[in-house]
Amino acid sequence: MASYSTNEFRNGLKIMIDGEPCAIIENEFVKPGKGQAFNRVKIRNLLNGKVVERTFKSGESVEAADVIDLDLQYLYNDGEFWFFMDPNTFDQVSADKNAVGDNAKWLIEQDICQVTLWNGNPIAVTPPNHVVLEVVDTDPGLKGDTSSGGSKPATLNTGAVVNVPLFVQIGEKIKVNTRTGEYVSRVKE
Repeated sequence: MASYSTNEFRNGLKIMIDGEPCAIIENEFVKPGKGQAFNRVKIRNLLNGKVVERTFKSGESVEAADVIDLDLQYLYNDGEFWFFMDPNTFDQVSADKNAVGDNAKWLIEQDICQVTLWNGNPIAVTPPNHVVLEVVDTDPGLKGDTSSGGSKPATLNTGAVVNVPLFVQIGEKIKVNTRTGEYVSRVKE
């Protein structure tokens, strides 16, 4: 099994901690005036999403996590599982609610998503950075409501609710940032 030394640590690196796959979120190298240098690392458990802080002595080795990130096409949801397909081999993978989590509201059929597999099972699903969704419900924006740009909540066709500018109407397509859940722009067809 491959392993990483602390001098190879970087954000996004996937390592095994206590038998579970984790991803490094932050890595800080600390060299105190007295004593041995160390790395203060924030890691996210890929199975349950918990974030913990650990310290590793300089030169210590950590086992690499046997995880694979694949770009798969989202097919459909049967109510319990979300199905993805590899566009090259046509192999299908099903992910449960734990793997998809809050990202379910950004999944659109036919979109390419990043699926993280551990021991052949999906443990995380990451949608594209930006998605185009249709506004299905929002209050009408009245002229003169605000002196400077205001916003209103809008429900999208996937069920997600985002704040949009007052000029956005029902039936319009908008671009949304899936990382922050914020409105980016209107999309012209």
